[in-house]
Amino acid sequence: MATPAQADWYEAQSDHFVVYADDRWQDVQKFSEALERYHSALTFLLSREAEVPSPSNRVTIFVVGNGSKVRKLVGDDAKNVAGFYIPRAGGSLAFVPNISLTSGETNFSMIVLLHEYAHHFLLSSTRYEMPRWLNEGAAEFFASAKFGKDRSLSIGRPAYHRAGELAYAKDVTVAELLDPDLYAKRHGQAFDAFYGRAWALFHYLYFSDTRRGQLESYQLAIGSGASAQSAAAKVFGDLGVLQKDLDRYLDRRSLSVWNLGPSRLPIGDIAIRPLREGEAAVMPLRIRSQRGVTREQALELLPEVQAVAERYPDDAAVLSALAEAEHDAGHHAQAVSAADRAIAIDPAVKNAYRQKALALFALAEDAQDKDTAYKAAMQPFSALNKLEPDHPLPLMYYYFSFLERGVEPNETARHALERASELAPFDQGLAMNLALLQASEGKIELARFTMAPVAASPHGGSFASRAKRYRQAMESVAEGTPWRPSRDIEVEDIVIGSGPLSQD
Repeated sequence: MATPAQADWYEAQSDHFVVYADDRWQDVQKFSEALERYHSALTFLLSREAEVPSPSNRVTIFVVGNGSKVRKLVGDDAKNVAGFYIPRAGGSLAFVPNISLTSGETNFSMIVLLHEYAHHFLLSSTRYEMPRWLNEGAAEFFASAKFGKDRSLSIGRPAYHRAGELAYAKDVTVAELLDPDLYAKRHGQAFDAFYGRAWALFHYLYFSDTRRGQLESYQLAIGSGASAQSAAAKVFGDLGVLQKDLDRYLDRRSLSVWNLGPSRLPIGDIAIRPLREGEAAVMPLRIRSQRGVTREQALELLPEVQAVAERYPDDAAVLSALAEAEHDAGHHAQAVSAADRAIAIDPAVKNAYRQKALALFALAEDAQDKDTAYKAAMQPFSALNKLEPDHPLPLMYYYFSFLERGVEPNETARHALERASELAPFDQGLAMNLALLQASEGKIELARFTMAPVAASPHGGSFASRAKRYRQAMESVAEGTPWRPSRDIEVEDIVIGSGPLSQD
């Protein structure tokens, strides 16, 4: 991912996104405007309030250049990945190969990005469990979009990228979509038409006159605690009839589409600037760090970042990246030193405070006087909180500073964790920590409710399986009875401030 020294990297900041791309500034701005229009469309069509997130809870998008670079970032398991998304409190990230907005069909990498942002939007605005078919069907429905030259946007168009899947892959029936157990029994991990069929069912229920209101009723039933199977039987009735209705719907020559004009899609200002020479030089290395590295990868990356820092010793962004690379490599004292140098040059570089605090937290683990060490570790987070009062990390780590010392969190710390989860509901590790806190206080139903979206996450991985085990274990616990996981359900440390990688 080497980048020439003269690369024209730009940063575009808007209300909901931060974009970094080595491209023409006009294309970067056009891309950012399109993303904001897409967000406005989701807000309008889903009847959500148009709230502007805290700056650090925007989605940062790295445009890395081509598909092979995306797959290299994913790792060994990447074969056909066209982009991916990582939800994290204080730093959700998306990685896409390039910017391509033409008057023709939306290209696949853009569809993937729109799909993942739909997941992000739904997680941010929906607190109840969403069955996998509904989650993926909605994301496919919104991602099948087309951007007009006149700044209009068409939503709900046919999912052309699923046409081959629907035609040739193993079919998935309506009953299998609506019953996860039945689907798992018949399909397992084999490739099939799940995504295409989920899109089709969502599209049909969204636009159907004869089944008007059923989609909303189904979601309300799920939100009220009904299982996917019972909610489907109650709302949709005979699934055989629904299957025939859906098949007839897909045979139609035309489908309904939302065509939204520019007046329906308000966007705020787009602030775009070229990166400084040092920022541009370190950007490919920063992308690798931000994606997440193992200790071995961090040790390989560190010398490259150090070399850039030697060339640009007075660039705060470069020193902030150096602090992150040192911390990832386990050199925590050096990370603190690099962060201090960055802050001295530019006191507004938020990542420097973050990396300094994380390094101090790591050093505090082995400190003899833990109270003093963790108090010192919280100081950079306190400074970060002053720069951005709604940044979730200072709130999270205030709570964790009690746990790390083996001290019962006080009321302020408990409220801080709750507030952090409100600010970053898409972070599944954070949600799990909050649910475990609620369970320890005897708030069993609330804890199970908090865990439900994690358990139902289509890309939840270990988070989802763990949440399912915990929720099942709490079924027999009386409300008001404090509960903590026991060893027989495989207690593991919850990852702080992270979520699973999604790469539909």
